[in-house]
Amino acid sequence: METPAVSRKTRPYLFYDTTASVCSTCRERVEAKILIKDERVYLEKWCPAHGFERVLISDDAGYYRQCREQWIKPPELPQRFATAMQRGCPWDCGLCPDHMQHACLTVLEITEHCNLRCPVCYAESGPERTRHRPLAEIERMLDAVVAAEGEPDVVQLSGGEPTLHPQFFEILAAARARPIRHIMINTNGLRIARDPAFVARLAEEDPRGLEIYLQFDSLDDRALRELRGADLARIHREALDRLNEYGLSTTLVATLKKGLNDHEIGDLIRFGLSQPCVRGVTFQPIEDAGRVELYDGERHRLTVSEIRRKITEQSGLFTLEGVVPVPCNPDTLAMAYALRLGDETVPLTRYLDRDILVGGAANTIAFERDPRLKETLFRLFSTNHSPEAQAGCLSELLCCLPRVEAPAELDYRNVFRVLIVQFMDAATLDLRALKKSCVQIVQPDGRLIPFEAFNVFYRGRES
Repeated sequence: METPAVSRKTRPYLFYDTTASVCSTCRERVEAKILIKDERVYLEKWCPAHGFERVLISDDAGYYRQCREQWIKPPELPQRFATAMQRGCPWDCGLCPDHMQHACLTVLEITEHCNLRCPVCYAESGPERTRHRPLAEIERMLDAVVAAEGEPDVVQLSGGEPTLHPQFFEILAAARARPIRHIMINTNGLRIARDPAFVARLAEEDPRGLEIYLQFDSLDDRALRELRGADLARIHREALDRLNEYGLSTTLVATLKKGLNDHEIGDLIRFGLSQPCVRGVTFQPIEDAGRVELYDGERHRLTVSEIRRKITEQSGLFTLEGVVPVPCNPDTLAMAYALRLGDETVPLTRYLDRDILVGGAANTIAFERDPRLKETLFRLFSTNHSPEAQAGCLSELLCCLPRVEAPAELDYRNVFRVLIVQFMDAATLDLRALKKSCVQIVQPDGRLIPFEAFNVFYRGRES
């Protein structure tokens, strides 16, 4: 007599992996699971005090798995670790030896003061906050970045509104006196629009290696009022007129809120391409930090995968294959590059071999068959005729940073990049991804803290 088969129940999802996170209520570390259901990816965790929590972290399981399984590279270490491992991640930040990535970009907040009070400000800056960091303290912080990185790739002067610091140009000179490859100024553009002498002096300071990181969330004042509390469309255009006048390299930075301005992604890319000074557009979905509270994660959150898809659907320029994960932290970063040739824009990223970016080894580039594009790529990525040098220059270009090696005929002005930069919050925090964070914020005591960890655990407790 045959034993009847037992019909076993199955869970309505795929259990993909396990990780660690924190309870978004009490901030205690908890175990977490990565679940895939209906091609969407969720982070599920359980806190003994506050129960279960499930949050959407990707709306494209295929892309998520590609990031996790294919777009990873060996971790790059800083030159020094400033803190010891005692309590474990995320409590030992500084960086501790358990962190798996150096700082591609270091944020230095030089002031708490701002001429706006943005509803989405993670730092909760505003006109009522008047403290500026002393120059001597800022110089010590710059020294700490150099000690950690040797030759830092990018230091971003931020705030508050950094252009309002009374010693702004002394701070800029101090940064330039150190071996920092690129200096970014994270600004809302009000002073740039209203103070021609300020922009003229910026241009006089030798603009090489200087980038304006210009807040540019929307072309519509309705969206800007909700995100920034003011009508800023005209101000932003005036700021760009000044920056174009002096040829100051600029990145447009759009904070995205689902259902408010995410339909403008393609318009912002096209607008950026129409501005001679603009080198690219960075999209940052809002996070639950500072003045922002996201109550319904599935309804209110924009994931990297959704923004990636909207870039391809709305821009008419990039394909899905052309918006690729950034290997240093593929969970939270994605990029696409294009080459400007007069009135024509040629997407580049989709033509590249993944192994060049992930492995950093000398690989032959798989050129498109179009002879004109082949010649263009060759001239941009190589200063001689060896595939090895070609791949080396390519790895310098296709980073999440504005660094380009190219012959005189083609330079940084010909490059246009689109980036997605997502900062995790307490609900979405995956400690596995946090260990690879390459955007870090320097502290007066010399610590470099991953930006997400700083906003969730450390902001307001600075030394």
